[in-house]
Amino acid sequence: MDLLPKDINGCPYLFLAPMEGVGDRCFRRAMASVGGFDEAVTDFLRVPTNAHVQSLAKAYEATETRPIPLAVQLMGSDISLMAAMAREVEKRGAPRIDLNCGCPSNTVTGRGAGSSLLKEPELLHKVAKSMVEAVSIPVTIKMRSGYEDISLFRENLLAAQESGAKFITLHPRTKVDGYGPPARWDLIAEAKSFLKIPVVGNGDILTINDAIKMFETTSCDALMIGRGSVINPFIFHQIRSHFAGRSYRGSWEDVRTYLETYISEIPPDSSVRLKINKMKQLMGFLFKSNPVLLEKRQLMLTTTYGDFESFLKFALPLLQEGWI
Repeated sequence: MDLLPKDINGCPYLFLAPMEGVGDRCFRRAMASVGGFDEAVTDFLRVPTNAHVQSLAKAYEATETRPIPLAVQLMGSDISLMAAMAREVEKRGAPRIDLNCGCPSNTVTGRGAGSSLLKEPELLHKVAKSMVEAVSIPVTIKMRSGYEDISLFRENLLAAQESGAKFITLHPRTKVDGYGPPARWDLIAEAKSFLKIPVVGNGDILTINDAIKMFETTSCDALMIGRGSVINPFIFHQIRSHFAGRSYRGSWEDVRTYLETYISEIPPDSSVRLKINKMKQLMGFLFKSNPVLLEKRQLMLTTTYGDFESFLKFALPLLQEGWI
């Protein structure tokens, strides 16, 4: 069975990336209302050394993005607990489990998780292998190119492959890089040159042209898009349309559906400040989608609003005017 099938027009398999912060349930549900991608992945579910896995696993809801499959990403370094957690989320219907070897946060790496696993290929291998052996569903790995540098790049990739992981998603920046310097797509091409399992390309895919260029220059097997989908929720449809020889642009009604779904998922007991801040964060990305909206972005972000409805009455017309 091909885990990463292309569509009938040759478009690569498309993933909505896990993203800490903006990529929460609200965002995933909103993106599912728009569609265009093949699979979503949760933001990481942290498995601390004192985790009660049965309770922690309840945070995962397999039907959240239905009919689009939702994989679950786990982050931790305790071998037995990660295996136990993998079993729990499989019971809850996860179609795939992804091991986070990429989070650069100091609060995460300071506890031996996320990208800190890249300092110890042997530990990475043991954690991943324990998860692979614990479940019957595919286990995959999302990793950066290294911790401080790429000196263990090949070792980490081979450790991941030898663990039994079905494919690797590579974000070609180191932990120290954070999200600053350009992603080194040449490292994705290098990984493809010696790995026997598929490689998913990730990093700096903000436009259709970026997506096509990554696919062509790296020969990666699939694409994972994060920030580009927050700026342009229709990027997946646009990529598919490119391969089908068509063009695509989301209508204002599509944008409204996206935003209304996002709003409906904000917990009703949230404070006015939280609601406004969440929408400012989301719309701050949307306002980067074209020069007209970008000019109005600062105005939308800095204006003071008395309540949530006032924010929407002010911000939505600005967005609509720039979108149309």
